[in-house]
Amino acid sequence: MKVSKYLSKHLRHQPERIGIALDANGWVAVDELIRAAGEHGFRITRAELDHVVTVNDKRRFTVDGDRIRANQGHTVTVDLELPPAEPPAYLYHGTVARHLDAIRAEGLRPMFRHHVHLSPDRETATRVGARRGRPVVLSVDAEAMHRGGLVFHVSANGVWLTDAVPPRYLRFPG
Repeated sequence: MKVSKYLSKHLRHQPERIGIALDANGWVAVDELIRAAGEHGFRITRAELDHVVTVNDKRRFTVDGDRIRANQGHTVTVDLELPPAEPPAYLYHGTVARHLDAIRAEGLRPMFRHHVHLSPDRETATRVGARRGRPVVLSVDAEAMHRGGLVFHVSANGVWLTDAVPPRYLRFPG
C-alpha cells in the first residue's frame, strides 16, 4: 500500500517533487523513478515495483518494458492517448451524501483531475464512494450521453473517463 500511494503521488500528481519528468503521455523510465525515489529517501527495488504493479487491485499502473505510468487520475497534464470508446448503457459513480446537492445542480465535474471517473459496475462505484464515508452510488445514462455526442474513453484498468456528466444524465438513488 505504501509503495502504491508513493507511485500514485509521483506518477499522477507531483513528479517534480522527486525530480522526475513524465513524458507527454505520462511515461517515465523505471530506472529513473527508482533512482529519484531512493535519492528522496524512499528505497524501492525493481522487483518490489513490479510486484506492486502486478498485485494492485485497482491496476493503477502500467509497465511497458523499461517505463511506467499511471493509468488515469492525473492532475498533471498528460495525454494517455486513449481512443474514444462506446460505453455500456449505464456507468456508475461513487460519492458521499455531502456532495449530492452540488452534483444535482452542476452534474459531475472532473474537479482537479482531467476527467470524471466512472465505474463499470455498482460494486466498484460503492468501493470508490466508501473511501470518503458512507457511499452513495449514482447511475449515469452513458448510452444517452454517447448518443448526445459526449465522448468516453476507457483506461487500461477499466475506469471510464469523460469530460463531465451533465445532471440530466444522472439517476440518484431513492
